[in-house]
Amino acid sequence: MAKPFFTKKRLLGSYQRPYGGSKPPKKRILIVCEGERTEPLYFKAFRITSVKVHVEGTGRNTDSLVEYAFEIADSARKSGNAYDQVWCVFDKDRFPAQNFNRAFDLIRNKRKFRIAYSNEAFELWYLLHFNYYYTGISRSQYKGMLTKLLGNKYEKNDPGMYQKLLDRQTEAIRNARKLLESYPTFDPLQNNPSTTVTDLVEELNKYVD
Repeated sequence: MAKPFFTKKRLLGSYQRPYGGSKPPKKRILIVCEGERTEPLYFKAFRITSVKVHVEGTGRNTDSLVEYAFEIADSARKSGNAYDQVWCVFDKDRFPAQNFNRAFDLIRNKRKFRIAYSNEAFELWYLLHFNYYYTGISRSQYKGMLTKLLGNKYEKNDPGMYQKLLDRQTEAIRNARKLLESYPTFDPLQNNPSTTVTDLVEELNKYVD
């Protein structure tokens, strides 16, 4: 069996930022999303006050999104407000394989950067709230499938999706984990369907009020 182009590895680190006084500053998390509304609306719905979470929708994809996240993180660090975690959220979709793979390569040695990817699209995370899917799903199918499961028309930029799915989140996490574990190697490019949005959701859940 050919060696995968990378292995599953948690790429989480933190900067130690100096501070004065008796109270340390709040932890800072940056989430940079490919989508301009769908993903940002979902992550902004987490009720978190104990850490500062900044979510940005960019309209960029794969490697260009990662490079943009580098720029934001570097600027914050230079201004003395470094992020403790930086998450890049993007889809495999129909983007060229070299761009998708390069996004992972760029982050390989960036300890505080992590990827929450979906193959093929972010809506796979929504679908996993209802069922376990182990065969490839085209993004053209997501809308119809979610409309049927939700019992009303699925709108891509629905600001209420977090609340609508919250009661099923534990099932989604379980299904996403099971799906990743079903593959012999961790290869996001080839593993369709698969997602690591689960990792970001579980991280944010640590700080939900």
